[in-house]
Amino acid sequence: MRPLWKGSINFGLVNIPVKLFAATEKKSVRFRYLHAPCRTPIEYRKVCPTCNREVPPDEIVKGYEYEKGRFVVIDEDDFARIPAETTKSIAIVDFVRTEEVDPIYYDRSYYLAPAETGEKAFQLLLQSMAGAEIAAIIRVVLRSRQALGVLRVFQDALVLETIFYPDEVRSLGALPQWNREHRIEENELQMARQLIENLTAPFSPEKYTDEYRRALLEIIEGKITGEEPFVAPTAERGEVIDLVEALKASVEATRSAAREKTGLGKPTKAGSGSR
Repeated sequence: MRPLWKGSINFGLVNIPVKLFAATEKKSVRFRYLHAPCRTPIEYRKVCPTCNREVPPDEIVKGYEYEKGRFVVIDEDDFARIPAETTKSIAIVDFVRTEEVDPIYYDRSYYLAPAETGEKAFQLLLQSMAGAEIAAIIRVVLRSRQALGVLRVFQDALVLETIFYPDEVRSLGALPQWNREHRIEENELQMARQLIENLTAPFSPEKYTDEYRRALLEIIEGKITGEEPFVAPTAERGEVIDLVEALKASVEATRSAAREKTGLGKPTKAGSGSR
């Protein structure tokens, strides 16, 4: 992997040179738009409707729309006036308990690795945080924008998670209202909890696959080779008449599935057994 950013972690008076790497990648199938009659890729051009011509890159500036149709232009000199003391550093602001940062704040993930001269100091910080279930709240400038982030231990490495600022997380008050006064019977609650228990398993990310992407790639491959792939029909869902009956059926179905996984539900062969 190629580093996206090079800088340092400021850990008190200790300076730790580090490199930043993207920790995730999107694997969704991407398409290009074509002109249907001739199958030519569509071009997208930057055109000024006032001048009625295509605009070259050196004539494009950044504008902020402060009112509808009214802009102020922000140029590179304006950006240079912003204090940038953290441009090449990851400044640790606080240490917090990891569980105190709700996942709704997480944005993007990056791996951190030490630069050649920072390996010992990097390992010191990593081992100091490992097992303590703490994370560091940090500030860093990425892509010309100051970001708030969380530095935490992931397996045997450090991960930098950029996080949203509080005013970027939408209020729950913006959600539509619903009736919260529905009476939940005790038997309904018990069956729902039983269903949750039956579906509970250790988190194993490798068992989850993008079935939609797999099916889409099969269709694409079939079109490339001239064969239309077979798509299995989806099973029809039974009509849900009653919440309690649906819960009962779900609990029984998940209980049977759990037995099959453990082998407890398999019938013994005829004639087998001790004599």
